[in-house]
Amino acid sequence: MQTALNAAAVLAVLTGLVHSTLGEWLIFRHLRQGTFVPQLGAPPLRARNIRILWATWHLASVFGWAFAAILFSLANSPEAPLRQRVLQAAVAANAGGAILVLVGTRGRHPGWVALGAVAICAWVALGGA
Repeated sequence: MQTALNAAAVLAVLTGLVHSTLGEWLIFRHLRQGTFVPQLGAPPLRARNIRILWATWHLASVFGWAFAAILFSLANSPEAPLRQRVLQAAVAANAGGAILVLVGTRGRHPGWVALGAVAICAWVALGGA
């Protein structure tokens, strides 16, 4: 079972890397003018629509990496409490997602508030406050 979980974790990490890299190369590089976050519109989409698409595109990779962390943890520390591992992954994924949406939309899309609130609640449940 450990080998299968480790393989699943590695595949999830690689899938996220390929997903984000290909998205940047095939889609978002054409919508950028030397900026980190794409700033150019692509009719019929406006620049603000492109920014949230960029953040959401990479959010899928971040969530995949959180699942990879859970799988890797289950494979390599089966004695550790599952609740703690899942909460740690939830905090990391939602905090990372909040940052992506905040930066990607310059704070104009409220999704960063919701993802941040989820991260904070999970962090509190983890014993962070």
